Amino acid sequence: MSKHRKKQPDAGDDDRKTLGERLREAREYLGFSQEEVATFLGVPRSALSLMEAGQRKVDALELKKLAGLYKRPVGHFTGEEVEDASFGEDVTHLARKVSELSYEDREELSRFADFLRSRKRKQEG
Repeated sequence: MSKHRKKQPDAGDDDRKTLGERLREAREYLGFSQEEVATFLGVPRSALSLMEAGQRKVDALELKKLAGLYKRPVGHFTGEEVEDASFGEDVTHLARKVSELSYEDREELSRFADFLRSRKRKQEG
């Protein structure tokens, strides 16, 4: 056997790369720096960079912490959750934010949405 044999890529490499891309996209979407997230996780920034590049495995506890920080289910990052394609990312983001509001605040937000719709109809009519 030769010591200079190339490592064969496996499906795990692709999964790690996809996971890393989703983690990076979520971090950037929420406006966190790598340093902030690394501090939250208790790892060096370079470790987070390697995770996002798909060059370092993310253990289950790290992924659970990241999912909580990014307000997404773990399945979003692992590809097990299929997102509803009928809504854009902006609407999905709003839905996540609204879910954190009190019942009274959601009622008020609903009235405001009704107001915006009626105003738009008046402008178009």
